[in-house]
Amino acid sequence: MPVTLVLGAQWGDEGKGKLVDILASKASLVARAAGGNNAGHTIVVDGTTYDFHILPSGLINKDCEYNLIGTGCVVHVPSFFRELKALEDKGLKDVRKRIYISDRAHVCFDLHAVVDGISEDRHKSGDRPKDMIGTTRKGIGPCYSDKVARKGVPFWMLVNESQSPRWETRLRELYEGYKSTYGEEALSGYSVDKEIEKLREKRAELQQYVIEQAPLLSSAVGDKGASLKGQEVLIEGANALLLDIDHGTYPYVTSSNTGLGGVFTGLAGLSGQALYAKDSKIVGVVKAYTTRVGSGPFPTELDAAIKAEDADYGERMQRIGREFGVTTGRKRRCGWLDLVLVKYSTLINNYSHINLTKLDILDDFEEVRVATAYRINGAEITDFPADLDGLESAEMVYKTFPGWQARTTGARKWDDLPQNAKEYVEYIEREVGKPVKWIGTGPRREDMIER
Repeated sequence: MPVTLVLGAQWGDEGKGKLVDILASKASLVARAAGGNNAGHTIVVDGTTYDFHILPSGLINKDCEYNLIGTGCVVHVPSFFRELKALEDKGLKDVRKRIYISDRAHVCFDLHAVVDGISEDRHKSGDRPKDMIGTTRKGIGPCYSDKVARKGVPFWMLVNESQSPRWETRLRELYEGYKSTYGEEALSGYSVDKEIEKLREKRAELQQYVIEQAPLLSSAVGDKGASLKGQEVLIEGANALLLDIDHGTYPYVTSSNTGLGGVFTGLAGLSGQALYAKDSKIVGVVKAYTTRVGSGPFPTELDAAIKAEDADYGERMQRIGREFGVTTGRKRRCGWLDLVLVKYSTLINNYSHINLTKLDILDDFEEVRVATAYRINGAEITDFPADLDGLESAEMVYKTFPGWQARTTGARKWDDLPQNAKEYVEYIEREVGKPVKWIGTGPRREDMIER
């Protein structure tokens, strides 16, 4: 039983959803391991654009029988139902029969989103606006905080009839705690009674989706799963390694483990031995340049405030690449490909293959640069540092390539690429030490070269 993990290798928005969509055609199970509706994947099929946030992208494939939101995820119930309806409105069939939520995943309340916004706004208006994390304001951080503090509400508690008062009591206790911290006025736009009433109305409907995760995953990769045996299991990463709570640019990160480690904690029941099965792989998705949404260091960023003569490159990447967050709609910060970062990501996640995306966005560039090292305090380093002060002061050491200035959009074969584009890809492959198996050349499902 092959298992494929698709993980973001930079700061997110690399284009993971399209590869997941392609691979899901052979999968009987697609699972999300971590995160919430702060994630955003866009897939274009037959001219229709589908946006995914908390739902696994495998729902696009009608033959993908199981789509699992794993234990490591946090789920905002109204958003879950809105997203299902949006997929149905675009013609997807039987999505409600093919989606499941682990009974150990946690409920992300409206209250969490309110608190998330309060915290961000306080940083914004305070003495150090740089301390803003730049969150999606979806409540993900506060929800994970309450989970770790053992104050959260897992789904089994919400849907279990005998425990009905318990989840309500917990939500009220959370409200009182946040009110004590931020003041009643800050929470004046929120009603705990209204949120409880909304969730009461959805509890019965939710029960059909909530299952025990471990038996499903164990059967998917073991001898017991006759219905799944012979089909692939696909794990869909959310966010990306540099946003990982442990391995990212802390504190400018999300609140979950977005890398390889989070897969095994968030999807308990999936054996690590499954990755040694024939044809199993860990795919790192790398954008052909670099983007970031929100605050935090970004060494290769192309911005007038950093270096005026390079600002045009960043603006062109943003405009041609349509670099707006799927979840937030915010403009993404843009910069050259950072191989120091990608090598670090590869070291942590142990990728077996690379999916290089959005190569076509660079088609018209006169030159293309790649960061190969940082110069910090006069010393040249090739390791990605934890020290953000050093990272923010780093000067880039670049290798410059001549642009190919030819159209690659829609290319589907390696030989369709211009020679300069091939050399760019091959350099990345050699430096990272992993094969670039897929190359994205446009937004459509079919705009992908497989080598």
